[in-house]
Amino acid sequence: MHPVIQRVTDRIAARSEHSRAVYLQRIEKARLKGPHRGSLSCGNLAHGFAACGKDDKADLRSLTKANIGIISSYNDMLSAHQPYEHYPALIKTATQEVGSVAQFAGGVPAMCDGVTQGQPGMELSLMSRDIIAMAAAVGLSHNMFDGGLMLGICDKIVPGLLMAAFSFGHLPFVFVPAGPMPSGIPNKEKARVRQLFAEGKVGKEELLEAESASYHAAGTCTFYGTANSNQLVVEMMGLHLPGASFVNPGTALRDELTKAAARQVTRLTDLGTDYQPIGKLIDVKSIVNGLVGLLATGGSTNHTMHLIAVARSAGYLVNWDDFAELSSATPLITRIYPNGQADINHFQQAGGMAYLIRTLLDHGLLHEDVQTVAGFGLRRYTQVPELLDGKLVWVDGPEQSLDSTVLTSVDKPFKSHGGLEVLSGNLGRAVMKTSALRDGTEVITAPAVVFSSQHQLDTAFKAGELNKDCVVVVRFQGPKAIGMPELHKLTPPLGVLQDRGFKVALVTDGRMSGASGKVPAAIHVTPEAVEGGLLAKVQDGDLIKVDAEQGVLELLVDAAELAKRPLAEVDLTESYAGMGRELFSGLRMQLTGAEEGACALFASEQHLQSDGGEHG
Repeated sequence: MHPVIQRVTDRIAARSEHSRAVYLQRIEKARLKGPHRGSLSCGNLAHGFAACGKDDKADLRSLTKANIGIISSYNDMLSAHQPYEHYPALIKTATQEVGSVAQFAGGVPAMCDGVTQGQPGMELSLMSRDIIAMAAAVGLSHNMFDGGLMLGICDKIVPGLLMAAFSFGHLPFVFVPAGPMPSGIPNKEKARVRQLFAEGKVGKEELLEAESASYHAAGTCTFYGTANSNQLVVEMMGLHLPGASFVNPGTALRDELTKAAARQVTRLTDLGTDYQPIGKLIDVKSIVNGLVGLLATGGSTNHTMHLIAVARSAGYLVNWDDFAELSSATPLITRIYPNGQADINHFQQAGGMAYLIRTLLDHGLLHEDVQTVAGFGLRRYTQVPELLDGKLVWVDGPEQSLDSTVLTSVDKPFKSHGGLEVLSGNLGRAVMKTSALRDGTEVITAPAVVFSSQHQLDTAFKAGELNKDCVVVVRFQGPKAIGMPELHKLTPPLGVLQDRGFKVALVTDGRMSGASGKVPAAIHVTPEAVEGGLLAKVQDGDLIKVDAEQGVLELLVDAAELAKRPLAEVDLTESYAGMGRELFSGLRMQLTGAEEGACALFASEQHLQSDGGEHG
């Protein structure tokens, strides 16, 4: 193993020794209660299978056949989730063929950041992850299931489903993707039209035409944002079947992979001989593998929060220093938009997950000795699924990249660094995605221009007030302020300013899209402004240094002057009602800081302290 990868792995394990032990004790206690249907009263059990057919009822009464719970994020408005409509029928047939039963346990909400960008609904987006975790837990809480299949793909859905799965860690789970839509217009062309619209050079009709040509069919958006980062990380952790992540929907191979996932989870239940509960299958090495995969591909910065929350739900304590140190040792070996012009289909055609995992394993950057839903050893994931005479088989994947402009080897990386920096200074801590930055933009010192919303910035841009070197500060966007919305609306105007030759950077306690990266952006600043962070004392004209090379985020104002300044205040009541936001006020106030995962579920950590010990 690469010494840095091993060192971070050991450090996370040591830091998490107590919390992981408590977690394992809890899931073992759940397992020892035995087949859960056996603990149900006759009335309970009758309710649980009342709508089943005669054969399924007999199987569930016997307590010897596995019952698999299906949790799905299906809805038919959003392209990524629409393919899940037909999955339950495929799954039920496949489980019946191997003598088991599957029941649809529940649905979870699935919202799209692409639809809610710049809209009030975006302020519910991050919080929806915790709601998804709780909704999935409700579906699984009936004590009817021996294992589960998680059907989810996009931004907050997969992290929420992971958190729920770990809360039922005594059960095995297989995650089931739906795949990306076919490629539309090139991402470079889409970005060009967006910037032209921001400059007023094309109208809304031209913009809508370009967007519709990009997002044009069922399946996940093809750029490498949070949704596709989810799929890559979950496969890296061994929770997908090998090669399942990026097979297009509506294909025979996609359907066969779905049926294979259903059959596989039945083999991993406590009723069989290869019991693999997710809480034990995933260990610290699996978590680190997911982090390395994210960094090697320049994945979404949203995972600097999501993976912290996911790891914590399995008893592991991960922080931004772990991300930064792993990034220093992990080369960037993909060029997928926004880190290049290719999309996720091009990545798949270049060798996809099989080659990516192969080159990282061969150079000691991934832990090979891990358990997966496909068996022991991550080397299994260097194989690719194919249909041979209509039968699903796995064959060895490519030993060389099939397109080195999209997917290269560890020996010849695009960058030696994984593309994620942690910045620290008197303004607090922040993360920055550096994998897509242009040369010469890594260090910027410029006067601040301060806003309290992305809409204020848009107005200033259109008025020509930002045609200068500047560090744009957008504050009061953090978790407790307004739920930490994604500020992707900022990308086109800031990109225009950069293209005009101005030195521009962004500093915010909000989030940026998984598709961001062209403009240097210190995001997720913690402590956030509403919690008294120094961000609330920044004034227009203050010099700010944003240095991705040295990891510095500094307000260059005398400490005595700062001590005299009051914290800025802003009226946020407009964000506390409308579009359902009033229903989330209690949850929003419970959210932890960005580096703690911006999570409401672990505010007290009581679920990791059941033995009375302190959380370490």
